[in-house]
Amino acid sequence: MNLLEFVGKFEKFCYGALIVVLMVFLVFALGELVWVLQLSVTNAITSVPPPVPTPGLLQSEGLTNVLGTVLLVLIGIELLDTMMEYFRENAIHVEIVVLLAIIAVARKVILLNPGPNDGFELIGIGVVIIGLSGAYYMIKKAGVTFGPKGLHGKD
Repeated sequence: MNLLEFVGKFEKFCYGALIVVLMVFLVFALGELVWVLQLSVTNAITSVPPPVPTPGLLQSEGLTNVLGTVLLVLIGIELLDTMMEYFRENAIHVEIVVLLAIIAVARKVILLNPGPNDGFELIGIGVVIIGLSGAYYMIKKAGVTFGPKGLHGKD
């Protein structure tokens, strides 16, 4: 087995593990959602004040930590894919690089805890998102890659 086959199998393993982790997370989050909903309905019927919420998966910090870590792993896998494509074809797929940047910005947005003075940061992130989205759209439409012989379009 050569290096590219090993990396391909490793990448598939990482994607599979990521899917399993997300499925387990969603099962627990769904169970907690059902529990909180049941408590809320029961408290509304009995006119009992709602209990203090217990920290769990549905708390915003727990959700952002899990999703941020999942996206960080996804960024690593996509970076590995970019390097594999370079070794396989000796060409950089611009689409993958822009997609990697979009995932990184999405991770930043998910982990962002905006304060009252973060207006310029939010505007900057918005401009970056619009720029990357436009670049991704144009690259997908044109099918552009950059290889050893220069710029390549759709075949």
